[in-house]
Amino acid sequence: MTQPILKIGTRGSPLALAQAYETRDRLMAAHDLPKDGFEVVVIKTTGDRIQDRPLGEIGGKGLFTKEIEDALLDGSIDIAVHSMKDMPVEQPAGLVLDCYLPREDVRDAFVSLKYASIADLPKGAKLGSSSLRRRAQIMHMRPDIEVVEFRGNVQTRLRKLEEGVADATFLAMAGLNRLGNADIAQSAIEVDEIIPAVAQGAIGIERRADNSKMQAMLSVIADENTALRLAAERAFLKALDGSCQTPIGGLATLDGDVMTLRGQILRTDGSDQVMGEISGPAVDGPALGQKLAATLLEKSGGNFF
Repeated sequence: MTQPILKIGTRGSPLALAQAYETRDRLMAAHDLPKDGFEVVVIKTTGDRIQDRPLGEIGGKGLFTKEIEDALLDGSIDIAVHSMKDMPVEQPAGLVLDCYLPREDVRDAFVSLKYASIADLPKGAKLGSSSLRRRAQIMHMRPDIEVVEFRGNVQTRLRKLEEGVADATFLAMAGLNRLGNADIAQSAIEVDEIIPAVAQGAIGIERRADNSKMQAMLSVIADENTALRLAAERAFLKALDGSCQTPIGGLATLDGDVMTLRGQILRTDGSDQVMGEISGPAVDGPALGQKLAATLLEKSGGNFF
């Protein structure tokens, strides 16, 4: 009897494929399955097709997930592999996202062909980014720097730096590590200097709610530490109604059974920010996220965005 093929849906970028292959390899190892028992299915999303406009203008986070989730719902694929920082906080009816792989480096990478760090950027330098969070953070830190729109995969962004479109950019260290390109970073920016995006560095695997077989298979490779941290961060984001229209940073860390959650909201032009921190039992992560969001909204005066 022929072994059924498990179909893994993903975007087609080198990083998305690397994440899909990592998922496949972990499932192979955990269940003693052959490589030819899997098929990686590349699905082009709206966010991949439209490269000449800022993400906030064309719809936000769902741009990188809708077509993949449609394929999951209609049975074209069995599971979907996502960068969690791209994921909306709500899943479509019939889909479940409860398996996360061990989290990579959460930090942003400073990438430049000319300068070693943010501090080295001269007045008037151009920093390229499509992320509202990163744009707002750098404008708050360095209002003397010009921020320009900058999209594309790692190779595209490096080419843009060579062409002088910008003097520097930010990428996620997690992505560079997964691609074997950590040396591209001039430096990793510590989280005390720039708080990363909610769920940065985490891979999530989505399935149909009624697929009990996939639930059992995925439970073996799910990382509890990452799940606890993301539960707090995504609750924080949800309570703030976070989207690609809103500059928000959030990071949960664990020390034994104690979780510390740091959060930041900024005006889109970087003119103001509000930050906060909360600690408590790790199992109370969602409640901590909601409480920190409420605290930041209260500190901001309630009409911050």
